[in-house]
Amino acid sequence: MKGPSKSFLHLLALLSLKVMVVSLLFLICLFTFNKIRVDVLIDRDTNFDVMIFTWVDQFTTPEMTRFMRMVTFFGSSEYFMVVPPLLAIVFFFYSSMRWHAFRVLVITTSTSLLHMILKLNFQRVRPPQALLVYSGYGFPSGHAMISGAFYGLLIYLVWVTGTGRKWRWFFTCFFTLLVLVIGLSRIYLKVHYATDVVAGFAVGLLWLLLAIYILKKMEKLYQKATNGK
Repeated sequence: MKGPSKSFLHLLALLSLKVMVVSLLFLICLFTFNKIRVDVLIDRDTNFDVMIFTWVDQFTTPEMTRFMRMVTFFGSSEYFMVVPPLLAIVFFFYSSMRWHAFRVLVITTSTSLLHMILKLNFQRVRPPQALLVYSGYGFPSGHAMISGAFYGLLIYLVWVTGTGRKWRWFFTCFFTLLVLVIGLSRIYLKVHYATDVVAGFAVGLLWLLLAIYILKKMEKLYQKATNGK
């Protein structure tokens, strides 16, 4: 087999694998969210939530509480009202990054709106023993959902912008760990049940995958229209 043909088949195999992995991840997120929805909102099964609260209580100290209060800020509405717009402004100054600025704003805003719609639809009350005062409903966790989508988008951007291999893995691990600790902080502070957080992660990632796909299609149409002028 000639070199170009072999390279084409190799690229085709990689693309097919990518589609399979993304599709599988999408289905896992969809299944996870629906499973939790049925378990906690229809069957009223709280065993998992009770188990996780019991486990987290072992680590409760004043120092840990202060740390969790600090970490939870990085998934707060106050944080997301400032950081994504600032990041979009920075991206906008680079011509090659302007579409990424659009991605940041659209995905962060749409995830926030979807989160509010889901909370109003499911109307699950928060845990009664919360260490912070929060109003509104708890399912799914907005901190988990929006931080999952936002930091997940940053991971995606790191991989598509040609960053060095070591930096790609560094930022992937860093943002993944940050998202997980933000989710844990919501459980530790008892402003969310564990199922709220897991559901938030699932639907946040699900929406991120769908939004990236739609925006990529829009980007191709935009480039085609621009090049046609």
